Amino acid sequence: MFKKSHLGFAIAAAIAMPSLSFAEIETSVVLKNETAVMLGDDLRTGEATSMLDTTGEGRHLYKFENSARIFLNGDIGEESSWHGELKIIHDAGAISGYKGHENYSQHDWLRELYMDTAVGDWDLRLGKQQVVWGTADGIKLLDIINPTDFREFSQNDMEDSRIPVWMANAERYIGDRGNVQLIVSQAEENKIPGLGPDSDAGHPFIMKGVDSISGRVNGFYNVTPALSNVAGSFNNAAFAGLFTGGLNTAGLVPFAGLTVDGFASNPNIVAFPCSSPGVCGAPTSFGPGQIVLNNIAQNGLAAGDPNGNGNVTNLLAVTGPLPNQVNWNPATPTSAFEYMANATFSTFNTFTQWTGAPGASNMTGISTSWDRDYSNTPNLGGRFRSYLDNGLNYSFNYFYHYSANPAIDLTWHDANTGEKLQVQRAATTGGGTPDTTTNLTRAQALSNWNGGNATTILLRNGAGQYYGAFDPTTFAPNGNTNPAELRFTEYSDRVHSFGSSFDYAMDAGDLPVVIRGEFLYDKGEKQPVVDRFLLSIGDLANALTMQEADYFKYVIGADVTVFTNMLASFQFIQFRNLDYVEQNANCTTQGGRTVDCSRYTADFATLHLDNGMNRAEENKEFYSFFLSKPFGQSQLGRVNNIIIYEEGGGYWDRLNAEYSLSDQLVVSGEINLYWGDENTTFGQFKESSNVQVGLKWIME
Repeated sequence: MFKKSHLGFAIAAAIAMPSLSFAEIETSVVLKNETAVMLGDDLRTGEATSMLDTTGEGRHLYKFENSARIFLNGDIGEESSWHGELKIIHDAGAISGYKGHENYSQHDWLRELYMDTAVGDWDLRLGKQQVVWGTADGIKLLDIINPTDFREFSQNDMEDSRIPVWMANAERYIGDRGNVQLIVSQAEENKIPGLGPDSDAGHPFIMKGVDSISGRVNGFYNVTPALSNVAGSFNNAAFAGLFTGGLNTAGLVPFAGLTVDGFASNPNIVAFPCSSPGVCGAPTSFGPGQIVLNNIAQNGLAAGDPNGNGNVTNLLAVTGPLPNQVNWNPATPTSAFEYMANATFSTFNTFTQWTGAPGASNMTGISTSWDRDYSNTPNLGGRFRSYLDNGLNYSFNYFYHYSANPAIDLTWHDANTGEKLQVQRAATTGGGTPDTTTNLTRAQALSNWNGGNATTILLRNGAGQYYGAFDPTTFAPNGNTNPAELRFTEYSDRVHSFGSSFDYAMDAGDLPVVIRGEFLYDKGEKQPVVDRFLLSIGDLANALTMQEADYFKYVIGADVTVFTNMLASFQFIQFRNLDYVEQNANCTTQGGRTVDCSRYTADFATLHLDNGMNRAEENKEFYSFFLSKPFGQSQLGRVNNIIIYEEGGGYWDRLNAEYSLSDQLVVSGEINLYWGDENTTFGQFKESSNVQVGLKWIME
């Protein structure tokens, strides 16, 4: 239960000390049903099962959640008290993995368990709990103590989406005005649907950026072994003599001068059909290169070839099941091979391995693996609050913590030994073979390319052994038969967060107005940086990296009470990336196409194969408008509406209402609408617009 939390064990033991005397326990129970249906009919991100799937799973009911929340309260001796919250839940409408209990999520059995006590002038709260520092509408800025469960994106009330963690929370007053709070809390990451090897396919709130990492069709976790399987088929073909007319004992290694676009742009591929290795016929026309590439990618060399992709992962922009139903345009790429237009065939030798004795026609691709590397060192923080004589309330916050946003590192490893491998960028010799004596920097590789020479990606271990079906130094079947794997490591780094807030109440004529603001400076966060040139030459591990960046984020808001009791709130929000990366460059492929070879900060939420690995905004702005008003007899109901617009053209509107039919029975309903540009944070969820209804029964 207390996953990776020494702090949790210590606090739980303190709460449960047998020497303490527990008085009578007060209990209350809230039973609740929430039912939700999707309004969209088209595919959602990550829902497709293949490149040709246009229907997805067709699920409109995405939530039928029944829960019981049990609240427990009691005294410990005469000076202390305790509180607990248990949550029993089952969601019959959710996809597998989201139906019931999950540790450190919205669906944790033990949601809260803490003790309130005092030591001297300090009030202590010890245990699993929530601490709220920020109060902005619709976003979390200073509210960073607890991580967030994004299973419903931002639709849930923050109290529900916030993940309670184990912590020691100490607070005391200083003088007449000051208040100091100190926090030691468990480090825990946000829960993001689709991030991981299982991909959560069919979940309604998978972001495009997440789908590009681990999605079953578009995610590089699945695309990489599929494209290297294609390389295995080409290596088998080269070895057999399809491209040379006789047995080629070096496979694809001699083809360091030929790139993917050079092959795909060839109007007529002429090769030697082979019945077995070295037994080949007369030169034969196989048709346009892009069709040959697609045919081998989807079907392999022959019926039943295990290297065939079967149109499952996004290797090429297929429009139908036939070999000629494929688009090829690296200038506006939407598929993996289009992004890798400058990768040499010799590079694809690196991504293959023997499945049997070297010399036979049995080559296949490399593998991928997923690792989680999180620390159990606790987070530390503090806040000071006070006010001035004129009524201005203010605070200063500091939190030294592991970022709750997971980062992903890509590294090559020996699949058997686990040794991390070195990526070598080898220049191409005049004879079209990789020069293993060179190891080019990015700048050198780019200059090499602009000079008309390709670069081959090689992998080698500490002993100097190369990986791939054929050794690039001997042109013979590789004696090092250990396979390579591309490892995806999920982790988080330490971040210094400095924050401040203020609010000030005044009257604008007859209208009461509150002006408020929150400010946050994050030092040491991670940003995704895409290198389109390195991606184009097949340097996968260095094409998408997480690099350090400082951010300044703030929100300025105004709350106005109008028409007696209606609250209207306006907010301006800006996220400023102080280490934004933008190095623009273009390259020309062997087929004569101009492609993007830039290096830039990508938008983690929306970068995707279908939008050119979307760039982030250096300064991203949001605007929100919130209305809240009670209604009905004795004001027993309340209706709220928040609409947020983001720079780039994305919108989210949430309208919800709740009404108490009695002291025990409460009904609710809400509608969430997403629209706008599909490459924005909100616009990407337009097919996930939904309607929800709820029924809550309170038993004291």
